[in-house]
Amino acid sequence: MRPVNGLIAFLSILLGAAVTGTVQPLWRVLLAGLSGMLVGAGGNAINDAYDVEIDRVNKPWRPIPSGRVSRRQALSFALLLMAAGTLLAAPIGWPAVGVALAASLLLVLYSARLKRTVLWGNLTVSLVSALAFIYGGLAVRRVREALIPAGFAFLFHLGREIVKDVEDMRGDRAGAAQTLPVVHGVRAAQAVVTAVFAVLIVATWLPYLAGVYDQDYFWIVLFGVDTVLLYAIWAFWRSTEPAHLARLSNLLKADMLVGLLAIYLGR
Repeated sequence: MRPVNGLIAFLSILLGAAVTGTVQPLWRVLLAGLSGMLVGAGGNAINDAYDVEIDRVNKPWRPIPSGRVSRRQALSFALLLMAAGTLLAAPIGWPAVGVALAASLLLVLYSARLKRTVLWGNLTVSLVSALAFIYGGLAVRRVREALIPAGFAFLFHLGREIVKDVEDMRGDRAGAAQTLPVVHGVRAAQAVVTAVFAVLIVATWLPYLAGVYDQDYFWIVLFGVDTVLLYAIWAFWRSTEPAHLARLSNLLKADMLVGLLAIYLGR
């Protein structure tokens, strides 16, 4: 289920509501957070079910390749989680049900097909991650205010997903996955990540310059997010050893929480 990813999804949905200026009615916001967390957990489980051969090489300790869970059990568990997440969206309204269904379908399509293509899988995961903020906005019926953090989330996840593709190259080759670094090489992946994170750094300044977020946001983003992104670019060019990239990926995941804090305090 990836509990840390679930926590980030839950907080992203809550923040998607909070940045609009309200979290009322609170029950709708909490329900949206739980719904999104379950859909995301289902996506993680179904991804493991489709990635058994890749994980046997890259991450043999995971539940399926280690023999603790069968592929069929993982698929059933994934569908149960996604169904529960979609049902929980019903009290929020039909638009929320539509987003939950769309996210579930995208996650299934990602695992079954898109993950093994150049960039399409990365774009899909990034879009689903960005939808968390839209989902929070839907819970309080204020979607427009959630668009800025959704855009940040899209770019942040896009860069991180490509870093993970380089980390997983050995297993992806074994599983015949045609990811960006497998098809076009590590240098191409490094160049794309650099471009994506550079765009994100510039984009983080725009809401402050436009007066949307205040100085609290600016200083936290400058030292807590943009500095980390610059380090990530340097570290990604310095070494592409899997262990190094695993640590870098975890750092970026943790930095997402700093970005969420900056937006919440600076709204």
